[in-house]
Amino acid sequence: MRISLSIRLLAFSLVMLAVPVTSAAGIIFSIGIAPPPLPVYEQPFCPGYGYIWTPGFWAYGDDGYFWVPGTWVLAPEPGLLWTPGYWGWGDGVFIFHEGYWGPRVGFYGGIVYGFGYFGVGYQGGYWNNGVFFYNRSVNRVTNITNVYNKTVIVNNVTVNNVSYNGGVGGVSNRPTPEEAVAASERHFAPTRIQTQHVQAANTYRGLHESVNHGKPAIAATAKPAEFSGRGIVKAKAAGRSYKPPTARTATVAPAGARNVASRPVTAVHPNDLPSTSRPGSPNTGKPRLDKKYQQEQEKLQARQEQDRRKLQHKQEQEHQRVAQGRSDTRKPQLEQRHQQQTRQLEQKHATEQQKLQNKQQQGSPNQGRPARGKP
Repeated sequence: MRISLSIRLLAFSLVMLAVPVTSAAGIIFSIGIAPPPLPVYEQPFCPGYGYIWTPGFWAYGDDGYFWVPGTWVLAPEPGLLWTPGYWGWGDGVFIFHEGYWGPRVGFYGGIVYGFGYFGVGYQGGYWNNGVFFYNRSVNRVTNITNVYNKTVIVNNVTVNNVSYNGGVGGVSNRPTPEEAVAASERHFAPTRIQTQHVQAANTYRGLHESVNHGKPAIAATAKPAEFSGRGIVKAKAAGRSYKPPTARTATVAPAGARNVASRPVTAVHPNDLPSTSRPGSPNTGKPRLDKKYQQEQEKLQARQEQDRRKLQHKQEQEHQRVAQGRSDTRKPQLEQRHQQQTRQLEQKHATEQQKLQNKQQQGSPNQGRPARGKP
């Protein structure tokens, strides 16, 4: 008996709701057709205190892509912020990485969703003593007193409505050190009302790309899962680069091209990770201290390389057991677990390197001393 994709997505969502997400955002689905560009639309007015904006995105169902309208959602608890989900190119397919709640905004593919989400971090507001303050420069807020105005200047960002990271034509951003740390923090899956919002969008025909051709009838809503009434916002237009699905089949960059966007968005195995960047040689002005710091860096790099080889060997053994039919784990489930393990290892190593650098900087005899000739 064939189990429909929507039922499988629902089952996955229910599992995610049952426990906090402590690793990287969950992988929902992967396909070989790029998602459409983001439609052009305005944000509805914020419905009240404590609501956080969650941008719209293209999801995938039994009938192809469908638009999940952007909406205001009550934060599960004070202090939590929303990291949007995103599509990323990896291993010859487009993979959706589910959004999550956490104390800080993590990596969301560098996608410019707008309304405070300009590719890195969130400039739409902040929490202070359990109260959320809204930046009116990027949000439509009225009848709320916890507001401020701060113009957001985004440098080197081209707003072209691209909705995916990596591959041909995708955004080429990689996680920043801060985003890597944020990814290792405790996360919470989308709330139940957010899951219902996605389910409702899938049943609304006007939101399916096959019907709206990149310009959804409902681009955003004031509250989740409410697709009628005064809080509905229609899309102004489809993204300028919109093409039908048949013209968006996944393509690979030309052989030999060194295009960072063509690399997997998230490494699945340790061998997929980029080479560890070697810190610059210490220069404290004291040769013995410099030698000590250099030895500490080399020791850490050697240990981290050993960690990589150990995890790679373990994952290769698991692949062999699956190939030989000696494991009950299916390949997609195995790859998801391997990706989470590799992401955790990468985050662990980044944190270790940062701690060592901070330690050495604090121990440097020049730390905290002003340069000569300066006040």
